[in-house]
Amino acid sequence: MKEIFEWNRIFYNDLPENFALEVIFRSTVMFTILLLTLKLAGKRGVKQLSIFETVIIIALGSAAGDPMFYEDVGIVPAAIVFTVIIALYRGVTWLTGKSKKFEEFIEGKTECLINNGKFSIATFKKESLAQDEFFSELRIKSIEHLGQVKHAFIETSGEVSVFFYEDNEVKYGLPILPAAFNKKSKLIENEGVHACTFCGHTEEQKPGTAKCEVCQKDEWVPAIKTLRIT
Repeated sequence: MKEIFEWNRIFYNDLPENFALEVIFRSTVMFTILLLTLKLAGKRGVKQLSIFETVIIIALGSAAGDPMFYEDVGIVPAAIVFTVIIALYRGVTWLTGKSKKFEEFIEGKTECLINNGKFSIATFKKESLAQDEFFSELRIKSIEHLGQVKHAFIETSGEVSVFFYEDNEVKYGLPILPAAFNKKSKLIENEGVHACTFCGHTEEQKPGTAKCEVCQKDEWVPAIKTLRIT
């Protein structure tokens, strides 16, 4: 039967003191794995917190929690984990201040998703952001169609920032309200301005079928030009 306040067990869990070197190695490896995993998860997976901040929180939380609950986790190895994480934090912070490329790798960079009322397709493909999710973000900002939006950016925090056209500059755009967007079809029934449902490009169309001159897709929906109500 184990006794309470066995100091060697509490601080080292009966492990040799040189086990500290292995703890340093383990902490560095797990820190790197966390950082890369969250980097691959994308900005939306860690919205509002940067990837780097999320790694720090997860790593410190785990290091602090285990010795609180598990008797087979020593306090000294946990303290070493804290020390290693803080050292890595300071090292990464220093590197991000010295290298723009490293900063962009760790924190990401602001990307343009909408440019002049149309999707920036190349950028949109790189982000782990579904079209429905993006439309939801725009609707929350009282946006009815892309023709109201001059530019939209996804920030390093995962937030979407939007810059609008003045009322006299609003043009025909892809509707993003579900009732209107779900009318998309490959068959154009009526002559008028239509929007490509893939890239948001708008053009005059006659009844029949047609391919978008920008992305070569062939699904269309009637474009609208309503002003934004705030």
